[in-house]
Amino acid sequence: MSPALARVVRMAGSAGLLSLLWPALPGSAHAHGFGKRFDLPIPLDFYLLGAAATVALSFALVAFFVRSESRLNSYPRLNLLRWRAGRFLAHPAMLMATRLASVGVFSLLLAAGLYGLQNPARNIVPTFVWIIWWTGLAYVSALFGDLWALINPWKILFGWAESVYRLTVPTSELGLRLPYPRWLGVWPAFALFVVFVWGELVWENNAIPGNLALAIIAYSCVTWIGMFVFGRHAWLRGGEAFSVAFGLLARFSASEIRVAASSLCQRCSAERCRRGEDCVDCYECLSATRALGRHDGSDVREWNLRPFGVGLLADSETSTSQMAFVVLMLATVSFDGFMATPLWNEAFDTITSTRTLMPFLHKLNMMGMSVDSIVSTIGLILAPLVFLAVYLAFSFFMTLAARSSDRGSPSYYTTAKMARDFVLCLIPIAIAYHLAHYISFLFIAGQLIIPLASDPFGFGWNLLGTADYRIDPGILGARFAWYASVSFVVVGHVIAVYLGHILALRGFERRRSALNSQLPMLALMVFYTFAGLWILAQPIVE
Repeated sequence: MSPALARVVRMAGSAGLLSLLWPALPGSAHAHGFGKRFDLPIPLDFYLLGAAATVALSFALVAFFVRSESRLNSYPRLNLLRWRAGRFLAHPAMLMATRLASVGVFSLLLAAGLYGLQNPARNIVPTFVWIIWWTGLAYVSALFGDLWALINPWKILFGWAESVYRLTVPTSELGLRLPYPRWLGVWPAFALFVVFVWGELVWENNAIPGNLALAIIAYSCVTWIGMFVFGRHAWLRGGEAFSVAFGLLARFSASEIRVAASSLCQRCSAERCRRGEDCVDCYECLSATRALGRHDGSDVREWNLRPFGVGLLADSETSTSQMAFVVLMLATVSFDGFMATPLWNEAFDTITSTRTLMPFLHKLNMMGMSVDSIVSTIGLILAPLVFLAVYLAFSFFMTLAARSSDRGSPSYYTTAKMARDFVLCLIPIAIAYHLAHYISFLFIAGQLIIPLASDPFGFGWNLLGTADYRIDPGILGARFAWYASVSFVVVGHVIAVYLGHILALRGFERRRSALNSQLPMLALMVFYTFAGLWILAQPIVE
């Protein structure tokens, strides 16, 4: 678990609310949420070798049986809007009720943070933000679809403001509507996500409700200013950190929103829509269908079920900023786990005891930063840089491997293009690490939301009759959590290998070049498998 989650649990335990839960949860040195230590039935090395062998075997099987990518250009889809239940869920009244509920929860969090008790164990804000929203919604996005696009309160409130402004000033639009620079990409979202992750992993006061409320207000101002300057949808695509993060995770999911109306897509501010590509998960086009209604006698909107992972195989080009964002997501969740290992403690001791660094650390400490925060900030900066360097190095080896068997068009095979083209293969790995890293904590400590829902401000209320609920630590055992985590990591890497093979077949004219290019990628996957399982196992085996 992240330090933010650990602080919530620690304070809840000190308040007596987790008297049943606390003995089964890890301490600060055992911070993955696996529960108390248990002995692995076989040595950890056997798990690592077995997992790596499984990933390697999957590569051989995929290379042998999958010889063409053409079958995935058009994948099977099941439109849920053909059925009454699907149309009921997508009815405007249901959508409006969902949006109202989202704005209501958003308002409740601000009010509870500003005016409720400032005890993290008695106030709903820390538990909701760090456990239910960030951890839980990432699961929902990766498995079921981009729910955040529907419930994003900043998007909803600005959209309502646009509607009111349009009624009062029919000839004008709210905001400056400046063209969003193409070179800017998702760099604003990248920068904001770095700040968010720093707040989650480093900020020592990130469990104080009032601090979280002020952080939400600050982020709201940045988001609404961005929407005012560039337009709501443009900022959501490039500047709103969580729309980008949850949107990337949702590309793996089993559902999609599709709009079949070329007239709308030509007016969309998204370049891929104007180029005539499939309009998938473009919520600007979706919102525009309200005015269009029915098109050529049929509804132009589709809410489809689809195979997992096919959303990562879209033909649209991945930008450098998107590549950096994916690497950042994988690096930060891995660094979160690494902070719970003895190796990090040793590195921390080494840094703080290095004589050349002592004056620097002392100066920052005198400025109000703790040594923990300083060293963790350094680690947080280095982690994405190390991950990026490793990924670019393997991309370089992929380029060399491809060129060695196909010298016909060497200008195509550049390290930068290789890195951009295959970076989406890392998303299943990021999802797997997130699932493995937080599963126990979500199911055990996430139960805190049940009593807090009855008393969100900590005033002693019992609105829903659940204020006396006690956590059930046996809902998820340590043994099950370990085996589930191993399964998540291995399956995530196998899927990444498969997607990489499909993308290679699509990108290279010769099958031999595609296979050769994936050998360094296979080595990278095996390395990630080793590293990921080792990090996850440390609170258990140490």
